[in-house]
Amino acid sequence: MADLWWIYSKPVPADGRELWILFLQCSCITAVIGGLFYNWMFVSLEYSWHLSVAMAISFSLLLLLTLLLVHPARCVFSMIMPTLGTKQGRKLLFSTCIMIAVVNITPNIISNIKTILQVIQCICKNSSDSLLNSTALLEKVSWEFGDAVQEAIPSMYKPMNGHFRFSLLQNSSLIYQKMHLTGEKISREFLSVEVLVKDSVRVANRLAAGFFMLYLCFESSWYLKNYLTNLCFDNFYITKKLERLAVDRRAAHLLVGSSKKLIRPTGLKLSREEVVLCLVQAMLVTVALMLMLVVVAMDHFAFSVADTAVRKAAQFPAVPVALSIKYKVEVGILPFLFKIFWRPSEALLLRDFNRTYQHHLIFSSAHCRISPPRPPSPSVLLVVGLLFCILYATVFLETYARRLCRRIAASFFQSWEEKRVLHLYRKLSRRHRKE
Repeated sequence: MADLWWIYSKPVPADGRELWILFLQCSCITAVIGGLFYNWMFVSLEYSWHLSVAMAISFSLLLLLTLLLVHPARCVFSMIMPTLGTKQGRKLLFSTCIMIAVVNITPNIISNIKTILQVIQCICKNSSDSLLNSTALLEKVSWEFGDAVQEAIPSMYKPMNGHFRFSLLQNSSLIYQKMHLTGEKISREFLSVEVLVKDSVRVANRLAAGFFMLYLCFESSWYLKNYLTNLCFDNFYITKKLERLAVDRRAAHLLVGSSKKLIRPTGLKLSREEVVLCLVQAMLVTVALMLMLVVVAMDHFAFSVADTAVRKAAQFPAVPVALSIKYKVEVGILPFLFKIFWRPSEALLLRDFNRTYQHHLIFSSAHCRISPPRPPSPSVLLVVGLLFCILYATVFLETYARRLCRRIAASFFQSWEEKRVLHLYRKLSRRHRKE
């Protein structure tokens, strides 16, 4: 592995064998990166299959030529891998989390809201139908009561028609049609909102992902540029070259006295600035986690409400309604004689009408078309949870990723690393003399 890395990091291959090994290395790298790039475009960014294949092939060929012919480009590309463990990699993971939430969680919430609206529509339809049937019952009651009135009143006082007149809506198709149109309008509005949200977030995610990838390359190039132009940049590590230089010049005490300010790149020790930076980044990840948990909670809440609405709607009992009518017709017997003799008048009972009519108001029916509520997907929650675990891991691994970037740059430019080590040694020597 050391020999392979030595060939990969050399500016120019020494012979044909090293050139062939370098070509194989670059070919394997581009094949793996091309497959990942295709999967990223087709699955995560939702590009078409043909465009994803064409872009993956073009990117792989361009990457192969660049890695094979340009030595600094190999260094920049090698530093991109550990740079994924820094804040730029976290931005890509955030973008992936947002895309997963929009593509999987948001449609689930909208579907459950549609189910709730379908339950409300079903209740409105059945209750209106039941109310229309109750008006038909009133019409029946009015005719029976009118017949009783005509039979009870003597012929000389009998009206021409003793029935009550109700203006009833005999055809309920107009109400059903209006309710259906209202439901369809609401469904179309929800569908348009869902499509608009999906398209907007998809475009925003594509732009953000492209920007983050370019910025990832830019940050690696920026690190390499500062490494090659600034001797003080990221130069506070006790490397093996620095230890050998100090031993050769009999100044090992410089490293012991400066142990609080210098860090071993292979150790686990973090400086105070690195610890503070890790805590700040962890707080930002926690805020993003809280926002994602709000979206997940909305998904569970919408499913709970939809499931409860469907179950309760199926259990709605029929409400009994009773209409009781009591009607009594009496005729007084010679009332003026009883007034003369100051005696109470007597009445003759001609008709007694006492009937009760039953009706049931129905609010639910098995014929309603209600979509079943969609529960939250456990796989989506698992993927989001794993992504946030990776995000928290990158917060604390960011420092070590930057140290790995420095080691990669040092392996590609060993002569410049010797100058950096010499500069750090002289800096320590001057500080020791002042003290």
